[in-house]
Amino acid sequence: MLKISDTKVAIIGLGNIGRVVADNLTKGNRAVILAARDFSKAQKLAKELGDFAQPMEIEAALQVADIIVLAIWFADIQEFLTQYASQLEGKIIVDPSNPIATDENSGFVKTIGADESAGQLNAALLPKGAKLAKAFGTLGAASLANASGQKPEMAVLFYATDDQSIDGQIEELIVDAGFEPVRVGSIDQSIQLEVFGELHEFGALGKTVTLAEITEIV
Repeated sequence: MLKISDTKVAIIGLGNIGRVVADNLTKGNRAVILAARDFSKAQKLAKELGDFAQPMEIEAALQVADIIVLAIWFADIQEFLTQYASQLEGKIIVDPSNPIATDENSGFVKTIGADESAGQLNAALLPKGAKLAKAFGTLGAASLANASGQKPEMAVLFYATDDQSIDGQIEELIVDAGFEPVRVGSIDQSIQLEVFGELHEFGALGKTVTLAEITEIV
């Protein structure tokens, strides 16, 4: 069985969230593979982050990584899962996506049904043997960067997954990124972790929280 410490992590998509997750993990001495449609972006960011970051083309990254942080727009995930289905078989996929778009007032609107979640919709599209965890999407990019390694008490990052066998890998990843992991249940709870949800910074929670502060919430 693969030891948790031996798992290789690839971050696909180097927008705001992907860049921050990569930065946080490398600061936590966790090696990451960086990939994007524009390979030059991966090369540039890897150079900025140093020895713990390695740029790769997307197909190569999917081939060697055990954990895939899919930091791309929710609207693009279905196409990605279909296009790379064979390379994603048996992988752990971390989904930080939020099903939102900006409105005419520069606010956010949900792009799927009020009772639907990106996590559940994406889970239904998983390639053979792949396992999904909803994580790294409960904070905006600024808070994800600023709260990493917070002291004296670490800030919480919530996650959800249907498969408890990957809890260890997901929790280690969250810790390496500078946060306290808290499992909220299965993917059917992921709506809580998305924008407007009970446990999202831009939802009922409204801020970053510590473990002590969420004892009565989860």
